[in-house]
Amino acid sequence: MKRLCADFYQTPTLLLAERLLGKIFVHREASGRVTRGRIVETEAYLGIGDEACHAWRGMTERNRVMFGPPGHLYIYFSYGCHYLANIVSEEAGVAGAVLLRAMEPVEGIEWMRERRRTDDERALMSGPGKLTQALGLGPAHYGESLFGDTCWLEDAPEIAQELIGTSPRIGISRSAALPWRKFIIGSPHVSKTQSGAPSKKRKKGVGK
Repeated sequence: MKRLCADFYQTPTLLLAERLLGKIFVHREASGRVTRGRIVETEAYLGIGDEACHAWRGMTERNRVMFGPPGHLYIYFSYGCHYLANIVSEEAGVAGAVLLRAMEPVEGIEWMRERRRTDDERALMSGPGKLTQALGLGPAHYGESLFGDTCWLEDAPEIAQELIGTSPRIGISRSAALPWRKFIIGSPHVSKTQSGAPSKKRKKGVGK
């Protein structure tokens, strides 16, 4: 499959959250072992006007990669037990990222089962902490470029608008009403409830 180039990530965060749906995330380990997952759910986060975003108070050592160029991974530890993976968006100097909330297993499923300690394929990647564990992602991948030989995204057909659901983000208390969660309607691999209306027709300039 064709790898996604830098132009793909140079997209406003809210639009990128939709465009990532259906794309294939690939992790190639040093051993040569490869795992792949199809993105079925995302959440957008912006450094301006979004109190749920780690960068809304400004740059810190933890969130500095969010202010860098798009197309890199922002990995952080959540609730003392899970690493979560985000794809940095927006131009350098402007904080933004898209959280990878759920994926459909595509390749390396036997290793995912071993890491997740379950044979239930629908439970392998149906959550942001689950998918990082299944893919073998962790703190070593903080700031990892998606243009190298370790992690990258492969292109896939764009998801039709009528198949994209929209809802408020999950598990946050601030800026909780913002409808910035996107998911593929009907996918059994989506993390939780699939409530939400199909996305409206895209408007020019969304996310800016």
